[in-house]
Amino acid sequence: MAVREQARAWSAQERARFLDLHRAMLRIRRFEETVQSLFLKGEVHGTTHLCSGQEAVPVGVSSVLGEHDRVAATYRGHGHALALGVPLQELLDEMLGRASGVNGGRSGSMNVSSLRHRLMGSYGIVGASIAAAAGAALAVRRHGGVAVAYFGDGATNQAYFFETLNFAHVFKLPAIFVCENNLYMEYTLTSAISGGSILSRAESLGVPAEAVDGMHVWDVRAAAARAAERARAGAGPTLIEARTYRFVGHSRSDPARYRPQGELEEWRTRDPLGLSRARLEAEGVAAAELDALEAEVAAELAAVEQAALAAPWPDPAALPPQYAEELRA
Repeated sequence: MAVREQARAWSAQERARFLDLHRAMLRIRRFEETVQSLFLKGEVHGTTHLCSGQEAVPVGVSSVLGEHDRVAATYRGHGHALALGVPLQELLDEMLGRASGVNGGRSGSMNVSSLRHRLMGSYGIVGASIAAAAGAALAVRRHGGVAVAYFGDGATNQAYFFETLNFAHVFKLPAIFVCENNLYMEYTLTSAISGGSILSRAESLGVPAEAVDGMHVWDVRAAAARAAERARAGAGPTLIEARTYRFVGHSRSDPARYRPQGELEEWRTRDPLGLSRARLEAEGVAAAELDALEAEVAAELAAVEQAALAAPWPDPAALPPQYAEELRA
């Protein structure tokens, strides 16, 4: 059953916190729009998988994580990286293959990592993030840390899902398994080829599971906080099924014509940015303040884009300094 946080008056601290979450989602959305624009201009090479529409999930989860926690992302991982604090400039430089990219221009869109920001990697193999997070959980639990795995609904048909959740349950690993259920496994409606619910699959393995409205950042944050508290207390893993939707095709070459007529338009009425803005306004944040925030983020991305286009290309014979630094650490 989906759980919703009850609306109530926010304190000044909560108001500031949710303004920060709104800003984080705005930055992800504008980043993805910039990547798409640059791709159409021939500046981004290789494939890209955008997360427009799903911003509330990584932002909500990341807001409860600490310095000892680790994250394993998917190939749709720009939002995961930005929510953890990877700088806009370093990430866009990476998309353009520049030496100043977070991985020295070597990873492209699908394989971004940054140990400085607790991001172990973005995994192109469907479901691999689940196993990677279990390994990280074994390491970080001695420090009170939690490991998070993001994965899509399609990954719940992979052996990674069943074997790792069983392992995590048996050894009470401090892990949070976050299924970003956007209804489609690439081009196929998940419900058309999968038996049972995602929650029931986790529960059958002994892992507590909770569904949450993945379009509401405050609901995702509340669910993640419950799961993190449980993990840190030694009670083991939790699965969160964040029910969300991507507003774009599976990848750069997908026009998403397989969607039923009107489905995208219906989901756009529940845009996480729109829902967040409406909640902020209801809590007394002025529309002018939110307009100014949007303009600020747009200007930030414009500056980042210009700097990325001017950034130097890497030397193919040299080890990127970012890697050397992380190896020393």
